[in-house]
Amino acid sequence: MGSGSGDRGWAERRPVLFPFLLSLLCPALSEPVRYRIPEEMPQGSVVGNLAKDLGLSVRELPTRKLRVSSEKPYFTVSAERGELLVSSRLDREQICGKKAVCAVEFEAVAENPSNFYHVNVEIEDINDHSPKFMHSSFELQISESTKPEARFILGSAHDADIGTNSLQSYQLSPNDHFLLVNKEKLDGSKYPELVLKMPLDREEQKSYHLTLTALDHGDPPLSSTAQIHILVTDANDNPPVFSQELYRVGLPENVFIGTTVLRVIATDQDEGVNAEITFSFTEAGQINQFDLNSTTGEITTRNTLDFEEVKEYSIVLEARDGGGMIAQCTVEIEVLDVNDNNPEVIFQSLTDLIMEDAKLGTYIALLKVRDKDSGDNGEVTCKLEGDVPFKLLISSRNTYKLVTDGVLDREQTPEYNVTVTATDRGKPPLSSSTTITLHIADVNDNAPVFQQSAYLVHVPENNPPGASIAQVSASDPDLGPNGHVFYSIVASDLEPRALSSYVSVSAQSGVVFAQRAFDHEQLRAFELTLQARDQGSPALSANVSLRVLVGDRNDNAPRVLYPALGPDGSALFDTVPRAAQPGYLVTKVVAVDADSGHNAWLSYHVLQASEPGLFSLGLRTGEVRTARVLGERDAARQRLLVAVRDGGKPPLSATATLLLVFADSLQEVLPDLSDRLTPSDPQAELQFYLVVALALISVLFLLAVILAVALRLRRSSNPTTWGCFQPGLCTKTRPVVPPNYSEGTLPYSYNLCVAQGGKTEFNFLKCNEQLNSGQDLLCGDSSGALFPLCNSSDSTSHQQAPPNTDWRFSQAQRPGTSGSQNGDETGTWPNNQFDTEMLQAMILASASEAADGSSTLGGGAGTMGLSARYGPQFTLQHVPDYRQNVYIPGSNATLTNAAGKRDGKAPAGGNGNKKKSGKKEKK
Repeated sequence: MGSGSGDRGWAERRPVLFPFLLSLLCPALSEPVRYRIPEEMPQGSVVGNLAKDLGLSVRELPTRKLRVSSEKPYFTVSAERGELLVSSRLDREQICGKKAVCAVEFEAVAENPSNFYHVNVEIEDINDHSPKFMHSSFELQISESTKPEARFILGSAHDADIGTNSLQSYQLSPNDHFLLVNKEKLDGSKYPELVLKMPLDREEQKSYHLTLTALDHGDPPLSSTAQIHILVTDANDNPPVFSQELYRVGLPENVFIGTTVLRVIATDQDEGVNAEITFSFTEAGQINQFDLNSTTGEITTRNTLDFEEVKEYSIVLEARDGGGMIAQCTVEIEVLDVNDNNPEVIFQSLTDLIMEDAKLGTYIALLKVRDKDSGDNGEVTCKLEGDVPFKLLISSRNTYKLVTDGVLDREQTPEYNVTVTATDRGKPPLSSSTTITLHIADVNDNAPVFQQSAYLVHVPENNPPGASIAQVSASDPDLGPNGHVFYSIVASDLEPRALSSYVSVSAQSGVVFAQRAFDHEQLRAFELTLQARDQGSPALSANVSLRVLVGDRNDNAPRVLYPALGPDGSALFDTVPRAAQPGYLVTKVVAVDADSGHNAWLSYHVLQASEPGLFSLGLRTGEVRTARVLGERDAARQRLLVAVRDGGKPPLSATATLLLVFADSLQEVLPDLSDRLTPSDPQAELQFYLVVALALISVLFLLAVILAVALRLRRSSNPTTWGCFQPGLCTKTRPVVPPNYSEGTLPYSYNLCVAQGGKTEFNFLKCNEQLNSGQDLLCGDSSGALFPLCNSSDSTSHQQAPPNTDWRFSQAQRPGTSGSQNGDETGTWPNNQFDTEMLQAMILASASEAADGSSTLGGGAGTMGLSARYGPQFTLQHVPDYRQNVYIPGSNATLTNAAGKRDGKAPAGGNGNKKKSGKKEKK
């Protein structure tokens, strides 16, 4: 033990050749690194520089994490210098027993990359144990009759050392009667035999005291002694004799306790007590596994046997007869290996997390297998159970690498329970399994997925701002930020600047909020493109369309288009012929509703009526028709209050007032109308002044025409021509034209002449000759009427004839929606203020020319003076004929150009007689 320091230095120098050899054999990692050291080296002693012998630099040590993998921590590796150090007591006898070569094998594990390195440290014996006898003294009884050369086996000594350090010889103290012979067993152990040199004589000396010394050949040699006490007894001529000097038997290690191993046999030729033999173990204190029947010599098992602990037992048996004579034999029991140890799987290194995008062959774990059995019972194969994307690769002897062998998908399988099964080749084979759990780490490999391919949302209008109108939801099977989804609006069919004022989306929840109240009448639908984006790197996204349909609510009351109110807010009137039959279409209430669907489904109802049974109202059409013939007691003026309701819930409504006048001519209506005139607003006053100016111009123009006609008639001297202008036939009624019938309608003055036949017609006179300016064409009372009305001799009793069919309204010419379709191609009534003003301007221009006297009829027949101002090609054929749409309250007539339609030319004059070939041209 005192030479420990010297041995340490020797141990440090011995492996110098191994790095050189290792460099020649690299990269064959299966060849172990070998060291040889003496036993009992102090803790911390350096065995060798393992890192250097493995070809690792000192700078690599922190990352490679070189360490020792061993069941018993005899050695450790210095983290700073990579030296292999002794970490616990190295007692060769405790570690290896009597083995000739004692080597400790273990693995050194290095990571990044992971690998196993096999290390073999041979522990050399030092002479640290002296031979020891089981007993400090032995007693022998030898008969005095024993012949010389008789041999007696003495108790042997034991030395735990091996080789030259073990027990080598025995020495006996000097005497005259005995000598010592060194014997050797089959297992190499030595035992002493005492040989009688010369006969004994009990009478001379009854006992002998000798000293037996056991010696080894260590440096320095160690020894021990035992005392031999020999008693000389009376004669017992025959000692016991065994049937065999050496018994050999093989015994399986799995035999039951109490199993008979063998039976030894010894005989003694003496008789009586001297022939009674008893058996015993010479070293009974060390025999714990077997029992011996002292009478029968039968050996049985006391405890279980284990081949892995003790492979062979050598036992010395002694047979002693009644006279004290003994005989000895050796029993050697070989323990046979049985496949009674399951293989073991030991994981040396294991990765905590495995990325799901790991490539094939990625290192996962290092493991080794071990089986304490020997031979085929200790040969182990390793495999993986089940269908897993991993495989085992043989790294070196009994070591394996676990690597990936397939595609990993954490979303399908977040973890794997990998079972490694090790099976030996015994009969029957034994196996064991070890299961480890491998967790798969997430990678952002999945884009968000919306629950629907497209979203359709119905939102009623007038929703409160800030209300939630929809929610989109997308899922991402990834974990953490890779699966955290945020929502945004990336596109829309709305204006980009107006988008934020309509909708917004919550980035976290996907709830879509309305930023304003929607109006179905302004915006019926719009479409958004929403995007769901995760927080991975790089981020993945998905888009979905969201179509928002704005539903209608009954938030708009019906609006009455016809009948419209006058400028002063009063209701206009419609005339109905007194002879109207039941079902006669009087007028039509036209209304619209800005809503849609049922909310815009209008119905018409009569709220009030002067005569409830006189008129009927279409529920859906709004047409006002006569329900019966006008009675004598019925008033000429009727008032209807019509309500227009929509189909909403609750319904909204509007009202319209209809003033209906039963009259056959305009004259019957005009006096009533003049009494009802009220001051108008400034716009109406302006129109009134325009009408007055136009009337004055027209009067001047007509005066000129009348003078021309009068002169022409005077020259023709035809008395019948003047019949219409007789003073006695002129009426004094003065038709009053209302300044304005409806907003946007041009006011015209109409001159009526009542012929003898009783037919009322409009006459437009055309003169072919110049009239004298001083000639008076007015008859009778010149009270201001533009044209005198000529009646028959009995004007008071004259009944008006039925109206001319050319003056009646057609169904398409009545007010309201039914009159919007004009079948006459001569022109349409001006439908806006702009057209009305243009027409007024043209008429004023033509009238101005006539007043200046530059031309008789404004530049030629049928031009109205427009050709001089706008060019020779511009004639009345370019101006639409608006007479067909002139509505005369209280009359069934419209102004038409019937003669022009029939003849295609203006009526001719010449003899002063105006032939009524049709309705005359109106300026």
